[in-house]
Amino acid sequence: MKFSYIANLCYIINERGEVLLQFKRRGFGKGKWNGPGGKVLSKETVEESVKREVKEETGIIVKSMKKMGELEFIFKNKKEWDNHCHVFICDEFEGEPKDRGEGKLQWFKQEELPLAKMWVDDRHWLPDVLVGKSVKKRFYFDQAGNLLYHGNLG
Repeated sequence: MKFSYIANLCYIINERGEVLLQFKRRGFGKGKWNGPGGKVLSKETVEESVKREVKEETGIIVKSMKKMGELEFIFKNKKEWDNHCHVFICDEFEGEPKDRGEGKLQWFKQEELPLAKMWVDDRHWLPDVLVGKSVKKRFYFDQAGNLLYHGNLG
């Protein structure tokens, strides 16, 4: 399957086990809580893109990260939104989160994630990732961003 772009998401976990989320102020995902991340640029690895995106969006420097899975997002009549996303967690980092223009940053207890204000697919995989389970899933959305159906990647 051909995707419009390759993306990444990184869920930063502090020493208290809380997860850093960002309330997107603009662009793709505006009005939703999500982990920092974005598009992989043409001459960088996925890992380099994670470090760059996290630093650009939060000011945090990723020291180490663990890949937790891959997700495919397919949008009916919005092919430019179709993407293959690599998901990471990071619990070794430097710095304090600072809103750098992308959106408000907030730490959440894992049992208190604002799932109702996140992408609807997140409830199908994010809790697993946060407890150390790898995921490989594909999600299909309508043009309004409503989840039509989902399944596992082969």
